[in-house]
Amino acid sequence: MASLDDLAFFRQLALAGNLTATARELGLSLSAVSKRLKQIEARLGVELATRTTRRWTLTAEGERYLARGMALLEELAELEESLGEDRRALAGPIRINATFGFGRRHVAPLLSDFCAQHPGIEASLELSNFPAPLVEGVDLGIRIGEPPDSRLIARRLVINRRVPCASPDYLAQHGRPVAVSDLQRHACLVLRENDSDFAQWRFEDAQGKEASVKVGGRLASNDGEVIKRLALDGHGIMLRSWWDVCDDLAAGRLIQLLPGWQGVRADFFAVYAQRRHVPARLRALVDFLAKGLEDRIAVPA
Repeated sequence: MASLDDLAFFRQLALAGNLTATARELGLSLSAVSKRLKQIEARLGVELATRTTRRWTLTAEGERYLARGMALLEELAELEESLGEDRRALAGPIRINATFGFGRRHVAPLLSDFCAQHPGIEASLELSNFPAPLVEGVDLGIRIGEPPDSRLIARRLVINRRVPCASPDYLAQHGRPVAVSDLQRHACLVLRENDSDFAQWRFEDAQGKEASVKVGGRLASNDGEVIKRLALDGHGIMLRSWWDVCDDLAAGRLIQLLPGWQGVRADFFAVYAQRRHVPARLRALVDFLAKGLEDRIAVPA
């Protein structure tokens, strides 16, 4: 048991990235964490990490101990969970990664509901602007689009479309575009999210016909919430995901434009690593998210 405890401790240390964060997460003193690491190294007879006052880096032996150790811990957890699945009591850790906007608006409240139903679940939701590919220690990624990595499993959680919309005040003053090309004559709110051609808006109709238009306007931002605020305040037309504007459309604060045309698909997927036994808690969470997201933000046919 001591070896397994050491593996679990070292995994926590590696995921935290430094001694101070590990001490904080485990509720221990910094000296206690440092002493525990030295004891493990003394027992193994190797140095697992090099550390200075500012940096903490795994040695080659530390990388090997972490990789093999995490695999062993995962296999043990899967074995114990598979033996206890008939009890239908979900328990154990789940680490989730998602984007800031979608994570705050939809993943967080659904995760809250899931954890309330399953008190044995220990969940960590990490948000970032542009989530990287699934990394060690992350159990579930919520991503737009299917990943190119065939070693990952991707399940579509919800269909998502980008829709052109504007406030009633803006439309009362400037009129509605009736064709995609009309957007060139309107003030469009440009979202500069990444290195793509952010001013080129692309659309599809129900038959799959495509159209695109170069848009422009005097206001732009790299933040979706800012763009939506500007649209609600009547500054122009925006192209935003359905998940972000469906409530405002339903309440009449925004009006969907160009009937028959929608932005290209931007579906959300649950992404997780392939393994012989996917933990029941992970499968249950993915099912819960799929059902919950469908109820919250289903795109109308």
